[in-house]
Amino acid sequence: MKNVIKSSILVLALIVSSVGFAQDKTANNIDNSNIALAGYSPVSYLDLGLAQVGNKAYKSEYKKVAYYFTSADQKATFDKNPERYLPQYGGYCAFGVYAGAKFRVDPNKFLVKDGKYYLYLNNVELDAKQLWLAENNHSKLEGVADKNWAKLSKTYN
Repeated sequence: MKNVIKSSILVLALIVSSVGFAQDKTANNIDNSNIALAGYSPVSYLDLGLAQVGNKAYKSEYKKVAYYFTSADQKATFDKNPERYLPQYGGYCAFGVYAGAKFRVDPNKFLVKDGKYYLYLNNVELDAKQLWLAENNHSKLEGVADKNWAKLSKTYN
């Protein structure tokens, strides 16, 4: 009986400790490997205005989330100031956050504005970037999305 209790306590301790070290998937649009941006380079979005797939040879981790880059130079740039290169709304669809929901994105649908980049859902039925642009009021959309993100960033998708 003592062994069962000891084993149960050990299992419970392992579960509790693993939860503490697990990545917070509520605020980051990541896959099961904790890779952000579907492997696209955050530096390419912001500095080049391009959606470029990164290479796992140039990988950095920031707050337990993995980011890939196209070169050692991009990786070094990110490592100097990672906060600057994080996607808005954890990499979820900006228009979805504006509307009060978290949606996965098409990494090729993005907008760079005022030193930030925003990603958007794009599928057969909906091009969220076009909806965002059609509003023609980036400040209003961003303001509402920022308020919504304060709550959404704490919820599971």
